[in-house]
Amino acid sequence: MELTLKRISKTKTYTMGRLHVNGEWLCDTLEPVRRDIGPGGTERKVEGRTAIPEGRYPVVITYSDSLYGWYPLLLHVPRFTGIRIHAGNTVEHTRGCILVGYSPKPGTLIDSRLWLHRLKKRITEAKEHGEGVWITVE
Repeated sequence: MELTLKRISKTKTYTMGRLHVNGEWLCDTLEPVRRDIGPGGTERKVEGRTAIPEGRYPVVITYSDSLYGWYPLLLHVPRFTGIRIHAGNTVEHTRGCILVGYSPKPGTLIDSRLWLHRLKKRITEAKEHGEGVWITVE
C-alpha cells in the first residue's frame, strides 16, 4: 500500500498537507514547520517541533508507550526517531509527528480520531494481505 503525503501549505508555524492512499485522498494532515537550512547545508532541527524531511519511508503499526496505544510508525527517517501518525487538532499536539483529520480552516484539524481509525484500518488490512506499507512525503 502506498501512502502519499503532499504538503500543500507551509507557514512559519505549521505545515498542512493531504494524505492519499493508493492515489485517493483520505484526509488532511498537520505537521510542525520545516526548518531553515543551516551552515554546511544541514537542516536545523528543533526536537518535537520540526517536520521530517521529504522522502519515502516504510510504515508499521507498533505500540507507543507515550501515546498509550497502537499507532503507525515511520521507519528510517534520517535524524528522527519515533515519528508517528496520530490524532490531534493543532500544531502543539504534533510532538514532531504527523496528525491526521479534516481541516475546516488553516492550521487546525477536526475529527482526528475518526480519520486515524480509518487509516489504521487500511494499514492493518494491507499488512494482513501481506502488503508492505510505505509513505512518500513530498
